[in-house]
Amino acid sequence: MTRPEKCLHKLMCMDKNNYVTKRYSEGFKLKILSELSSGKYSKNELAKRYGLNITTINRWVAGYKRFDLMNKRVVIQNPGEASQLQSLRKELEQLRKLLVRKELELLASESYLEVVARHHGYKDVEELKKNLNAKR
Repeated sequence: MTRPEKCLHKLMCMDKNNYVTKRYSEGFKLKILSELSSGKYSKNELAKRYGLNITTINRWVAGYKRFDLMNKRVVIQNPGEASQLQSLRKELEQLRKLLVRKELELLASESYLEVVARHHGYKDVEELKKNLNAKR
């Protein structure tokens, strides 16, 4: 039976009362982690060999706190790239602060114009602006 046929067979035969939950013994989990740590097999190979899902293996790795078996991220960069990245982050933070300050200034200016418009009897800021442009 091919893989698609197996999946179809499972779907056709499965109802909510026939669902199978797999439980693995501690010994089996430790065996998988041992084989993984030996370097003889990768997670993919172990998953195929024992019919497991890679996420299951990753959960076991995390559950047993085997951080040495976790996926590793290696970043390779030139010395200049690290300093450039740091300076770009610093510049980004400065720009964010400047943007917040400018937004606050704009909000204050708009509020001020609304107060001036109401004080001089205009219904809104647009009417005040039109009147000022007409006088010019």
